[in-house]
Amino acid sequence: MTLKSLILHLDETKIPLSSLVENFHTLYHKIMKHTESFFDCAAQVGLTKHLGGQSATRELIERCQITADSYVLDVGCGVGITGGYLAKTIGCRVVGVDLNPKMILRAGEMTLREDLTHLLEFRTGDAQDLPFKSGTFDAVITESVTAFPEDKARAVREYARVTITGGYVGLNEGTWLTIPVPPEVQAWASQDLGACVKPLLPEEWVALMESAGLKDIFSRVSPISVAEESRGIIERYGWYGILRTFSRAIKLYLKNPAYREFLKSVRQEGIKPEGLEEYFGYGIYVGRKG
Repeated sequence: MTLKSLILHLDETKIPLSSLVENFHTLYHKIMKHTESFFDCAAQVGLTKHLGGQSATRELIERCQITADSYVLDVGCGVGITGGYLAKTIGCRVVGVDLNPKMILRAGEMTLREDLTHLLEFRTGDAQDLPFKSGTFDAVITESVTAFPEDKARAVREYARVTITGGYVGLNEGTWLTIPVPPEVQAWASQDLGACVKPLLPEEWVALMESAGLKDIFSRVSPISVAEESRGIIERYGWYGILRTFSRAIKLYLKNPAYREFLKSVRQEGIKPEGLEEYFGYGIYVGRKG
């Protein structure tokens, strides 16, 4: 499907293109809901995301004191966008790990395309059992990753283990702002994909970092805004990248017989659950290894 035919097709569905772009963040979740694997599909379309967009990434970089001399580990790197951003804007060396081999393949393609092989390296790896020696990295960062492992404490301990003394661990993770959380908000947050996403309260994220031996912990939480998340994705990928990704997603989705049901659900159900901003957000959590 070409970009032109995509736009014509969306016009036929009577869903305003402006609405789709404005709500791309949640629309993307709805498309993924009907695929066999959220992460496999994300790798195929070449798009991975995290809460808070590029502004959250920039805050992690600043608070982890990442410079051109830093050696950085990006856990759950996806298709390598943050690693590429660090290499191009900061000039530091970055290693990215992800459980999904298809993500690593896409990240490797980006590295070659952007001529960043001297700064970037990507490999498969588990956040709960990182394949690195202790005290390897100046900074370890994760973006919407640590909410996935069942043993989050073990993952955070691994982040701290591979960080040098005096280095930083920085998390940007989904956070419950208040509890109890309505079922529809829980379903939205986990994308209804069986991904076993389990956000925590702010004090629970801080406690995990403290239990891993991290000091001087900084935390900041923000409610999620679907419109802001959509604009963050656009900033991260650019307009052409968004349309190219969306075209790939629609091409994949058209193979699924539930396509008409999806379009109907967008029109009838709306884009996001009521009261989302009251319950769900993201937090920036940064600690120093003493």
